[in-house]
Amino acid sequence: MRKPFLILLPLLALGLAACDQPAPPPEPIRPVRVATVSPQAYEGRSTYTGEVRARYETNLAFRIGGKIVARYVEVGSEVKKGTLLARLDPEDTRLAIENARAQLNAAQADHNQAQTDLARYRKLFETKVISQAEIDRRTTVADSAQARLESARSQLRVMQNQQGYTELQADADGVVTSISVEAGQVVAAGQTVMRLARPEEKEVVFSVAENRLDELRQASAIRLALWSQPEQTYGGVVREIAPGADPVTRTYAVKVSVQNPPPTMRLGMTASVTIVRRGDERMVALPLSALYQEQAAQAGGQPSQIRPAVWVYDAATETVNLRPVQVSAYVEKYVLITDGLKHGEKVVTAGVHKLIPNQKVRLLPETAEAKL
Repeated sequence: MRKPFLILLPLLALGLAACDQPAPPPEPIRPVRVATVSPQAYEGRSTYTGEVRARYETNLAFRIGGKIVARYVEVGSEVKKGTLLARLDPEDTRLAIENARAQLNAAQADHNQAQTDLARYRKLFETKVISQAEIDRRTTVADSAQARLESARSQLRVMQNQQGYTELQADADGVVTSISVEAGQVVAAGQTVMRLARPEEKEVVFSVAENRLDELRQASAIRLALWSQPEQTYGGVVREIAPGADPVTRTYAVKVSVQNPPPTMRLGMTASVTIVRRGDERMVALPLSALYQEQAAQAGGQPSQIRPAVWVYDAATETVNLRPVQVSAYVEKYVLITDGLKHGEKVVTAGVHKLIPNQKVRLLPETAEAKL
């Protein structure tokens, strides 16, 4: 009769030992960081990188061909209107002027002789010594000599002008941005030798993808800032959008005129262009870390659907619960929500994948970044 009692002794000891074990500790309250919902008018921004250029850039060239004997400026030289930039060998034009002057003298002599002959033949015609046909022939000869004289004079003026074309001068105040020739080089008429930029009007040139062109057309403001002075911003106006895409990059060149550019803005500087777009619809901007993908079951055995949601804090129970929201757009590091949240509610912005429904949480102090 003792054997059953002996068998029950270990079981009784185990039961007593189990009763002596302490209860499991309560689950710790998880701290969370939240942001207060504050719907506001949407202001989207897109930033591009561009280069400061002059609105007016002129390719300078000699109007005649020849050999460059001197160059008087370098890249970056600031010049005034009329400044001598380069000069061609003037020997050929000097000889051409001498030839044109000799032809003018010959034409002048022929003209004088023709006028003298015409005057003499008119006297003979008055005495009936010669016929009308002869006087007409002599008049034609005099008119031809007059025309050759005018032609010789014009040719001399052309040669004198070409002598002036041997000197390349700046046609406006500006800065030399490029030089493509050196002294001793032979150039053709119209060949670009220098580029002159007029810095009184500046613009920023940058490239935009084809799917972002509407942002430019809908922009409410354009702000420019130099990389060397990021704290200072300037207004801008879109002056030109290229009608065709670049064949290599498939982007469109955009030129934005700078309003009231400072003297410190120099050509070739790097600038950032911010396109600001304001909408009438009021939205809630939350960090991307606040978004949670919820699986919503569908009726009829359909596969579950993933929909965006956020964890909303309930101050009365100090718990969090999921709430579906309607997402309008994703902009940089934020998500824009148009429906599902109310003003003043608090939304968890970090650690959303470690929460469960009705979980008690403890709020951390809101930072400036969390207050949107």
